[in-house]
This record gives sequence, C-alpha cells and structure tokens, in this order.
Amino acid sequence: MKFSLVMATVGRVDEVARFLESLDAQDYRNFELIVVDQNGDDRLVALLDLYRQKFPLRHVRSAAHGASRARNAGLALVDGDVIAFPDDDCWYPAGLLEKVVAVLASHRELDGITGRFTDGDGKVEGRWLESSALLNRYNVWRGAIEFSIFLRRRVVDAVGGFDETLGVGAGTVWGAAEGTDYLLRSLRLGFKLKFLADMTLHHPVKTAHFDASACLRQKKYETGIGRVMRINDYPFWYFPVTCLRTCGGIALALARGDFLKARFKYLSVLARVRGWRG
Repeated sequence: MKFSLVMATVGRVDEVARFLESLDAQDYRNFELIVVDQNGDDRLVALLDLYRQKFPLRHVRSAAHGASRARNAGLALVDGDVIAFPDDDCWYPAGLLEKVVAVLASHRELDGITGRFTDGDGKVEGRWLESSALLNRYNVWRGAIEFSIFLRRRVVDAVGGFDETLGVGAGTVWGAAEGTDYLLRSLRLGFKLKFLADMTLHHPVKTAHFDASACLRQKKYETGIGRVMRINDYPFWYFPVTCLRTCGGIALALARGDFLKARFKYLSVLARVRGWRG
C-alpha cells in the first residue's frame, strides 16, 4: 500500500523541516511526498534536496496561490493507493503510516479514515467526537481536519479536486473548510469514511488566546464553514441550530466574565452568517 502525501507550502521553512523529520522517522517507508511550493524564492531547495536522498520526494512549483489550488496541482501527480494532505506546519507521530495501513488493510469496507490532533504538549483545539464513528454530514465537522484525512485512491478519482474558492489563500472570504467540503462530496457519492479517536496527529494550537489575530483568523475560518454548509444543501433547520449553539457559548462566556472569549464567539457567528449568505 503506497502513500502519496501532497503538501502545499508557502512562507515556512522550520515547520517544513519538522514535518520532513517526522516523515523520515516513520517505520513504514512505502510513500512519496509531493511538495507543492508556492514561494517566490528558493528557500526550500536545500532542505528538500537533503531529504530527497532519504525518501521519494517531488518538488513542484505552483504560481497560483491558495492551499486548494496547490493540492489540486499535487493531485495531478499522485500514483499512490492512499492519498493524504499534510499541512506544512503539522507533523506525524511515530508509527502513524503503519497504523493507517493496518486499519485500511483489515477494514476493506472503509474508503478512508480521519483522525484528530494535539500540539506537542498534548493540548487540544476544537470539539472532537468523543469516540470512533463512521462519518456523516452532521458529525463530519467534529471528525476531521485536512491534514488528518487519508483516502483510498478510488475516492480521489471519483471526487476530483478541491474547491479552489475555499481555503487559505483562495482569494475569497471563504478561508477554510475545503477539507470538510471534500469529505461531504465523498459521502454524497456513497463512500464510507471513519473517524478514529485514537489516531492523533500533531499541529500547533492557534486559539489558545482570543486576541485580535485569533479573531481575524477565526472570521476567515467561519466564513468558509458557513459557505460549505450552504453549498452542500443542509436542511433548513441545521444552520440556525449551529449558530444558536455558538450563541449559547457567548452567553456562557459572558456569565463567566470571559469577555474576550465572548467577543471571539460573537465574531464567529457573524462570519458564519456572512459565509452562508455569500
């Protein structure tokens, strides 16, 4: 079972080095890494040349900006049996690829699996599903993030590329949820995907504080979420329910005197509505 790992990158070097180191530490070695480089300079060339001597690595350039565009450029080059989309600032724990192979080899009915993430100190971001479960259109929001998705080749062949109007660098206000959209399209085609609560990847936690930069980032994320809910034809009641749940979080934060968190959640609701209406 061969992995094709498609990594979009721009503006980072140290984080890419950390990922490459974690990939080289994997016991399972049947993989290729396709680095889609959107930098305007050669900052990654020496680093990638070093690791090209250790495992199959393809370095391609993409003039078009955006994570979704970069992933699509990489998808045109894959030849593996399992496709994944590591972020350039994530890293893999020891034994991850071996675990993915073991699950997919023993559960041939599954078309893909997803996991959760923590940072290097075990801190968690987001509300993950509490136990392993088959994904559906309602729990998928708590059961996957782009870099935790591992799909059999048949899924990618059927679904095609990422929606290039979604995600970081897309040039639209819809700055996230392209991975969830991809999974929703997969589910709509009848593919069976499962979230594994015990499959943990690593990524920095970015909402430990509710400062101005966190609010700005969250607004981009939430507009993407609202957009993906709209274009995937959820029932009329679903979107207001998700907003009301966040409004409950605002009230709870206010009751606790956590005004920064309340503001963060308030801006989240406004941005989600903007994405839905957009």
